[in-house]
Amino acid sequence: MNTDRWTQLMAAWRFSSHQETYDSLINAYSEKGRHYHTLEHVSACLRHLDNCSAKIEHPREVELALWFHDAIYKPLSSKNELESADWAASFLAESGASAEEIDRVHRLIIVTEHDVPTQSRDESILVDIDLSILGAAPERYEIFEQGVRKEYRLVPAFIYRKKRAAVLRGFIERPQIYTSGIFPEASERQARENLSNAVSKLEGRA
Repeated sequence: MNTDRWTQLMAAWRFSSHQETYDSLINAYSEKGRHYHTLEHVSACLRHLDNCSAKIEHPREVELALWFHDAIYKPLSSKNELESADWAASFLAESGASAEEIDRVHRLIIVTEHDVPTQSRDESILVDIDLSILGAAPERYEIFEQGVRKEYRLVPAFIYRKKRAAVLRGFIERPQIYTSGIFPEASERQARENLSNAVSKLEGRA
C-alpha cells in the first residue's frame, strides 16, 4: 500500500493522482486504536489480489474497494462498511466514474459485512481475500485475535468473549468459509481449526 501503487490504480481509472485522497486513506488506516484494521491489513489484501488478478472480471473496481473497505472503522459502530462504501462512492462520483462502476464498488465494500450474500465472482473473491487471515498459520491467527481484542478494549471481557465466540461460530457453521476457489482446501481446513481453537479459548474450554 504505497504511493506508486495508488498512482497506478488512478491511472487505470484514468483519474488524476488524487494525492489528497491517498493521504486521507493512509491517515484513516493509521488512526490510534487500530491494531488489525491497519495499513498492513490492506497491504496483505492487495498481495492476495495480485495472486488471483487473472480471475477477476473488474480488477480496478476490486482493488479500489480493497483500498477503501475498512477506511472507516469504529469498533462499536454497525455502519463501518456503509460509511466506507459511501466514501468510495463519493470519491468515484467526484472523479467522473459511471453509475455502474460506482454501484459495483459500493456493493463490493458492503459485502465485507460478511452477512450479505455475494452476487458475483468478484464479490466472492474480495470477501475471501478479506477473510484470508482466518486460514493463516496459528501463530499469525493468534496475533489477529489479539489485535481485534485490543480494538474492542472498551468492551468488558465477559461480554467480548460471548460476542466474539458467536461471530466466530457463525463462520464455522458455514458450509464453506472460502467460496471463490482462490485458496486451496488446506486454507479452509486451517481456518476451521483456527476458529474452533479460538472459540474454545473464548469459552474457557482450552
